[in-house]
Amino acid sequence: MHVLAAANLRLDASAIDYVLLAFYFVLVLGIGYLARRQVSTSLDFFLSGRSLPAWVTGLAFISANLGAVEIMGMSANGAQYGLPTAHYYWIGAIPAMLFLGVVMMPFYYGSKVRSVPEFMLRRFGPAAHWVNSASFALAQILIAGANLYLLASVVNLLLGWPIWVSIIVAAAIVLTYTALGGLSAAIYNEVLQFFVILAALIPLTVVGLYKVGGWGGLMDKVTGSPGGGEQLHSWPGNQLTGFSSNFLSVLGLVFGLGFVLSFGYWTTNFVEVQRALASKSMSAARRTPIIGAFPKMFIPFIVMIPGMIAAVTVTELMGQNKQALLDGTSAPSGATFNDALLLLMRDLLPNGILGVAIAGLLASFMAGMAANLSSFNTVFTYDIWERYVRKDRPDGYYLRLGRVVTAIATILAIGTAFIASTYSNLMDYLQTLFSFFNAPLFATFILGMFWKRMTKAAGWSGLVFGTASAVVVFVLNETGTINLPGQGSSFLAAIAAFVVDIVVSVAVTYATKPKPEAELVGLVYSLTPRSTLKHETTGQDAGWYRKPVLLAGIALVLTIALNMAF
Repeated sequence: MHVLAAANLRLDASAIDYVLLAFYFVLVLGIGYLARRQVSTSLDFFLSGRSLPAWVTGLAFISANLGAVEIMGMSANGAQYGLPTAHYYWIGAIPAMLFLGVVMMPFYYGSKVRSVPEFMLRRFGPAAHWVNSASFALAQILIAGANLYLLASVVNLLLGWPIWVSIIVAAAIVLTYTALGGLSAAIYNEVLQFFVILAALIPLTVVGLYKVGGWGGLMDKVTGSPGGGEQLHSWPGNQLTGFSSNFLSVLGLVFGLGFVLSFGYWTTNFVEVQRALASKSMSAARRTPIIGAFPKMFIPFIVMIPGMIAAVTVTELMGQNKQALLDGTSAPSGATFNDALLLLMRDLLPNGILGVAIAGLLASFMAGMAANLSSFNTVFTYDIWERYVRKDRPDGYYLRLGRVVTAIATILAIGTAFIASTYSNLMDYLQTLFSFFNAPLFATFILGMFWKRMTKAAGWSGLVFGTASAVVVFVLNETGTINLPGQGSSFLAAIAAFVVDIVVSVAVTYATKPKPEAELVGLVYSLTPRSTLKHETTGQDAGWYRKPVLLAGIALVLTIALNMAF
């Protein structure tokens, strides 16, 4: 069942490591229990009663995204592709996060919607809303499964428990605190997890760099290994995209990843937006993604660099093993790039620090999975159940339902964990899912927000055809009609979905009748009075360091500087 049984991956944890781990789990469940005391209505459970400060939601915004997939996936990418991995941050995240804070957040927070599909409902009516809610719910279960699988594989390596036992135990812990305290429990745990993850990864990076002889030593070693010198420059990134022409590669990165995939993910993915909706004021909601952007730009250094170090120091991934994996065959050692981080920890960290590192990994998986679950139960309860199945029940009914749905979602995720176990680089799996679900959603969103003529029918038909075209590209690539290695096929699928969605939407719009303008106030940019998009600048929102646009400008300048430097 598990490919890694061959490679000797058991981490030698000692008593002190287990004590640290146990302490961490007690802390996590304690936070869930304390948060439960603040939950009296369904709004408390699903959106923290809109009461949290910006620094809390800002860190949770990043932590929700620092799931297993991010940490294992990006270190795998670091091992496989080297520095071009930084694109996922500097091009594939920061610009879109800033755009969300400056342009889109006022619409979300100002219109007081409880979820992203609810925004679709008000703009395009029930058909588009149903398509969006259903596809979002499906995507969340698939992604939660990927997080769960990684969580279980770490427990399996660590304690030697069989995969299925690990999956069930891990799922039970996440379920307990999410079902107890709802979104607050998830968010406060994400803030705790953010610091635990840093405490795990920073020492690993420092010790690793010391071992290879600093930055200079790492550069020499990578140049001499399979994959060679092009792994040290972030542009043009041919290995990552799979395009041989530099121009196409840069185009794929800027338009496919930087525009369609990343804006689609950060601006319309409810997992992220939900964190900002839980903040206590419009200004705090706008600052949430912008505050998150500052730590986000330095995270590649503690995720990607350990991956690069692992690829040149860990026996199972060096030389012929790395060459075999780059060629797409399995390595003689039985290891895959997904294992880069674990193998490096096994080789470098002393006991005590190892306990913190393992807690950090488990923390990141639990953060990701809790984020999937808490956004899934909100969309399912408000957008599917309350809207189409049982309207107008008392609030306590929806609160109880939310807890039951969390349990059902966990059971489904156990099923999808087995799908995720079939991919050797999990990032490929996720980018494929994003190109199916997020790219068309983003196209529909942007058109609907800035073009008032766009009609209801265009809303749902664009989504359906956009998603279908991404699936077509995926199938053509699987059957070998198009042949793109790397993550090029998902960049291409995303661009196809985006373009098809826009073409279909425009065509359908001109064939159908638009909504009256009075119904679009607060939902379309040109029809919304500027005053309703403004935020308070007094009291808790006063001071220059709390101005969203200024903060966003600083973040952008820093990001451009990082792109220049590397």
